[in-house]
Amino acid sequence: MAQLDELLTYLKENDGSDLHLAAGLEPRVRAKGKIRVIDGHGMMGDQQLRGLLQELASTRHWQEYVDTNDVDFAYGLEGVARYRANYFVQQNGAGAVFRIIPEEIIPIEKLKLAKAIEDLADLESGLVLVTGPTGSGKSTTLASIIDKINKNQGKHIVTIEDPVEFVHQNRGCIFSHREVGLHTQGFGPALRSAIRQDADVILVGEMREQETISLAITAAEMGMLVFGTLHTNNASKTIDRIIDAFPAEEQNMVRMSLSESLAGIVSQLLLPTADGNGRIACNEILLKTPGLPNVIREGNTQMLYSIMQAGKADGMQAMDDVLFQHAKDGVITAHDAYMKATEKARFEPLLD
Repeated sequence: MAQLDELLTYLKENDGSDLHLAAGLEPRVRAKGKIRVIDGHGMMGDQQLRGLLQELASTRHWQEYVDTNDVDFAYGLEGVARYRANYFVQQNGAGAVFRIIPEEIIPIEKLKLAKAIEDLADLESGLVLVTGPTGSGKSTTLASIIDKINKNQGKHIVTIEDPVEFVHQNRGCIFSHREVGLHTQGFGPALRSAIRQDADVILVGEMREQETISLAITAAEMGMLVFGTLHTNNASKTIDRIIDAFPAEEQNMVRMSLSESLAGIVSQLLLPTADGNGRIACNEILLKTPGLPNVIREGNTQMLYSIMQAGKADGMQAMDDVLFQHAKDGVITAHDAYMKATEKARFEPLLD
């Protein structure tokens, strides 16, 4: 048993989400959004921490860490949980963060997400983007959508992640879980292969590079249902981020392709509840309408709010509207809503 297993078990048993380790500091845990020191554990030195971290890593992953000062991989603790591990180097030496990956995929009904998000599982093709900052629950939401497809349909689903997080069991669907660096050299090569692997659904863990974005759009244009993630806070910034990933001379062509392939954008924030006992997902939802392609082609992203307002009956909603309603209902604090809002002046009366 690796020595760090005790801390990883503590994380699980105390309803934490992340374990933070750094040379020169005591171990810390994030629970309900807040980081605190774990009692009874002293400060760790660089060499001590490196020894503990090496116990958990494969030879290949440890060598990558030694060579580059960074590595990501998944670590499983039988009977406890799986973890996404990130090793890095900071000012005082080694550092690491372990993010817990729930072994059981939460059924989408239990997440209490909007019906429009559940219905994304019923799409046949198109590009669906789930966006938000790190730790906002994007992976959990996506895993639940994929789980619904697995329960109700018979498809080939290819997931491309770094590392693989949620492991789906083959039910109605066949899964090909591919880990970047282990099963494929990168997101681009894996996406290119997925197009030739009779894939019906493709999950792309990260869409950061131009090649990955371009291939994801192409796969959606070819009739596949493609899910991807971006670290953006709303639909407008998501579209801008995709277009800006390309050189100026290519952007008009990308706008054309994106306007035809984009099926929906779900932006997610995870905020503490007003009573301090949990967190709640707040979602902005943009779905494809007859008017959306033209807005994307013309780069008129300020019109997206109008589209969401007009599409409320179809399940669309803007983030500021969701935050405002939750604050008004006392689900979240007015201060938290104000801090996350785009149009802050609208929220100022709630602060009084």
